[in-house]
Parts: sequence; structure tokens; C-alpha cells
Amino acid sequence: MSYTSNEFDQQKTNSVGISGGKEILLQAFNWESHKHDWWRNLEKKVPDMAKSGFTSAWLPPPSHSFAPEGYLPQNLYSLNSSYGSENLLRALLNKMKQCKVRAMADIVINHRVGTTQGHGGKYNRYDGIPISWDERAVTSCTGGLGNKSTGDNFHGVPNIDHTQHFVRKDIIDWLRWLRNTIGFQDFRFDFARGYSAKYVKEYIENAKPVFSVGEYWDSCNYKGHYLEHNQDSHRQRIINWIDATGQLAAAFDFTTKGILQEAVKGQLWRLRDPQGKPPGVMGWWPSRAVTFLDNHDTGSTQAHWPFPSNHILEGYAYILTHPGIPSVFYDHFYDGGNSTHDQIVKLMDVRRSQGITSRSPIRILEAQPNLYAAVIGDKISMKIGEGSWCPSEKEWSLATSGHRYAVWQK
Repeated sequence: MSYTSNEFDQQKTNSVGISGGKEILLQAFNWESHKHDWWRNLEKKVPDMAKSGFTSAWLPPPSHSFAPEGYLPQNLYSLNSSYGSENLLRALLNKMKQCKVRAMADIVINHRVGTTQGHGGKYNRYDGIPISWDERAVTSCTGGLGNKSTGDNFHGVPNIDHTQHFVRKDIIDWLRWLRNTIGFQDFRFDFARGYSAKYVKEYIENAKPVFSVGEYWDSCNYKGHYLEHNQDSHRQRIINWIDATGQLAAAFDFTTKGILQEAVKGQLWRLRDPQGKPPGVMGWWPSRAVTFLDNHDTGSTQAHWPFPSNHILEGYAYILTHPGIPSVFYDHFYDGGNSTHDQIVKLMDVRRSQGITSRSPIRILEAQPNLYAAVIGDKISMKIGEGSWCPSEKEWSLATSGHRYAVWQK
């Protein structure tokens, strides 16, 4: 199906896995966090997260993993990880509950490291640990006796065969345990390209998280190193994934990230599509678009696709005033200095006080190389870029401003 309209979107509020549109997320870790007694570190920051206005904090994968970052899980029910012990994790989640910040679990269920050698001499069996599976649980394309994968392969590790009923039952039991016993309220689905979105739908329906988001990440459209103007096919693929989850999951808006980080370098014309809308998933299905500048893969020490560091606040001035569900990266918020922290908080304050939500309407007024200006929900006017601009009507007053950005409110 081609993109879903805003009008249809209005009817699909508050279903399982999607909340009311007022979310502001914090990615509460980076690629190096496992080295820094992380659950303890975060527990100290929970009051600040709450005061700043975050509704949900995305935590790193909680389970025992072969890689310290958590993305090569083995014993899913063991919550003693390089981020800290299960007791420290429970203390953190308890603190978050007290402060009314939801905890988002990073759900890594595309692949799993085996414990024993089975068919073909590969480590494709899971003996001696909870969720003990034989080779049928591993896809035939990654050395198991299961069916072919329903998505892309994550290479070098056994990929889980979600077509198997026993596999899905065990995953659902584990997700319900995370949700109801451990106290995670939200889910982030890692490497969502690896298996069919219909299984994400089944997992959300059965475990009933408050909010869910999937990492459906593929490359934007480039000609050589030049980002093409039209990214419709890229955002359509993300829309199709959301649709196939029964519209129960949001998705990270990689299209907006790709366009925005080129736009701030003097190509702000990119921020208006031919229909006059924002050019990312946000422009087509804002209540399902989780907008962000960087994460543990794109930024941090991995730096696979980083947002230009001298334009960070311009980027946040864009996503924190616009429709969609904005997500702030730990490194920018806590490692970027007090000034950056406070400017992001001020932008979040304006968003909340003016009632901007994931579904707020937007009118784009300027999209020139060095100037972008828009009115959102008739409550906020904003501009980014070096060009000078301010709203003409007298009822607007300056709410906050900084280097190359300004926001007004009524």
C-alpha cells in the first residue's frame, strides 16, 4: 500500500503498542556504556530524565550476551549483563517507575548464539539454558534445520526461525516476563529487517507493551556520495513495514535523519517534498515516525553515519518542534555539555507547553538553501539555518533560540 493519510491516522489512536502522541524518548546509552557500571549510572540520572520531560528511556539489551554491548544474546532469561546485575537493573526500573519514566527494552530476537554444536558441526543448539531449542529453531540459511529466513540475514550468528510455532511461543513467554514481571513497559525491536513484520505484530498483541518501535534500517537513495532529492521509495519501505505490523509499531525515521543531516549543511531546501510536506516518514505517517539525529550505531564510537556535530542543536530544533515522536541521544544530552543539555530541555519544554504531539499539523513557509521556516499546530513558529526570518504577526513571542535556530510561541 502507498502511504497512509493523516485522516486515517486520527482513527488509530491508543491501540496496543502505540501511545497518545505526546512521547519524547531518550536513548539512554551509547556503544561504550557497558564499560561504565551503566545501571547505576542511569539510576542517578532518572530524576533529571523525568524533570526534563522524557516519557520513555530506551535501555540497552538486558540479557546475557556474547558481546558486551548486548546484541549477541544467548541466555535470554539471565539479566546479569555487562551493564550490571539483575538486582541493579531492577533497582533502576523501580526508580524509573517512581519517577514515571517508562523503561524501553531493546528486544534482540533476530539471532541468538548457540551453546552446543549440532547439525553440520555448527553452534546451532541451545542446550542447558532456559529456552532450550534444537536445530529447528535456526534458519536453514544460517546453518540450522529450520525454514528459510523471512527477512535479511544477520551474518555470522544463527538466525532464529520465527515461522516455528514453538519458537514464537517461547519468545512471547519471554516478552511477557520482561513486561509483567521485570517491569519494562516499551519495546524496541532490533534489526527488524531480519524477520517478517507479521511476527512483530503477534509479539506486540501478546505481550502488550505500552509503546513499540522497530529498527527498520536500510540505506537511503544515493548517487555516488550525493543524497538524491527524492527519498519516497526509502520512506515507503519503512511505511510498508509499519503497515505489516498491523500498524501496532512505530519505526525509526531513518529517512528524516538522512535528509536532515544533509539539509543542515546549506541544503535546507531538502526539507520540503513536492507535496509541501516534510520529506521523511514524518511527512506521511507522523504518529508512527520516531525521529532522531543519532543512535549507538550511527553516532557514538561506531560513527557509521553521524549527524554533523556543529549542527546538533539545529537538528533538535527541527525534530522537537515537528510532528512525529522525537528521540534524544544520550551523548548529545548528557555528554554535550550543560549548555546543550539545557537548550534541548528548553525545546522540549516549548513542545510540551504548546501541546505539540506526533500528529500536529504543519505548514512549511520557507525551504531555501540557508533558511527553513514552519508553523506547527498554529502554536509554534520556528526557523533553522543562517537566513534571517521571524513570524510577521504580533502575537508571536520568542520562546527560545540559539546558534542558527529560533522558536516562537503564541
